[in-house]
Amino acid sequence: MATSPTNNTKKPLLSSVDINEDYIQQLSPNLLNILLRDHSSKYYAEQKSGHEENPDFFRIIWATHDYRDRGEAYRFERQITPELITGENNHVIMPRVVKNRTTQAARVRQMAEVFTPAWVCNMQNNLVDEAWFGRKDVFNTERPDHTWEANNDKIVFPEGKTWRDYIHDPRLEITCGEAPYLTSRYDASTGVPIPVAQRIGLLDRKLRIVSENTDTTGEWLKWAKYALQSTYGYEWQGDNLLLARENLLFSFYDHYVDKFGKEPLNKSLEQAAYIISWNLWQMDGLKNTIPVSNIDETLLEKYQQEERRRQEEAAHGQFNLFTGMVGEVNSVENQIPFCVIRNWNKSGDDAIEKFVKSIKQ
Repeated sequence: MATSPTNNTKKPLLSSVDINEDYIQQLSPNLLNILLRDHSSKYYAEQKSGHEENPDFFRIIWATHDYRDRGEAYRFERQITPELITGENNHVIMPRVVKNRTTQAARVRQMAEVFTPAWVCNMQNNLVDEAWFGRKDVFNTERPDHTWEANNDKIVFPEGKTWRDYIHDPRLEITCGEAPYLTSRYDASTGVPIPVAQRIGLLDRKLRIVSENTDTTGEWLKWAKYALQSTYGYEWQGDNLLLARENLLFSFYDHYVDKFGKEPLNKSLEQAAYIISWNLWQMDGLKNTIPVSNIDETLLEKYQQEERRRQEEAAHGQFNLFTGMVGEVNSVENQIPFCVIRNWNKSGDDAIEKFVKSIKQ
């Protein structure tokens, strides 16, 4: 019979809010490279060249002016490479709560960057689970003082649904910042670390379910992989995106340690990082494209207008019988560098899908 997470005395090595990129490289030389990958830019480079490209040549970009005083390599449109954030630069990227107040205020003005307190994330995530389970207080009970009490009993599933269904059910955090809705290693508004047993993120809930229903490391890793594959988010700014990816990876790490009392193998961390590098991607959320892409704005507006028209027709139960128009829209779509994600139920080239198409399904 599967057991609940163990209460062991071993603590994860990464209990602090800020994850040191040097430590990530020490765990595995390739781990940081994987976390910095940008699959959309690689996809379009391959479409242009006609052959497979080296993934380490395509990384997320800074997409912020915060670091430009550090030199040319830190400019808005430049890629984030390991040497820019390790060694003597290992504290360049830090969570928002650790940044100085001047930088925080500037990012609020320039990018409307405001991170949600953990209690608000918990409240809204609880609403998602209330709808899914058909009952309240599944994972925890909210208190009037903006704290919560975790449910320590094994989660019971409603008739007709299983724990496997919950793991596979997709979750998406839009404009995710450091991903406080997906994982809650710390309260993004205060910087206070949150113990594994009290975490409220959408991925944390999935990983708790995995721990409650598996016994062996092999079973746990299999279902934790499915949990990661069904957890998505996108973000504009490259530093936030890296922090979000790190937070998901080390939530995976923390839950594994909490369950088994030992660290996962580097191979398992790299496999988790690869999934995360696909499922948390860099995107202009208004255009669904790679940030600072060279886009024909006329084509984009044409596509968006047609999409709005099709959505209005669908909402009113109307159907477009003019298939020629659909073909024209698809032709326009193919000329715009929309971000791509991976469909984990498919393989090969069929697994790569444009996000704008995936959200219509």
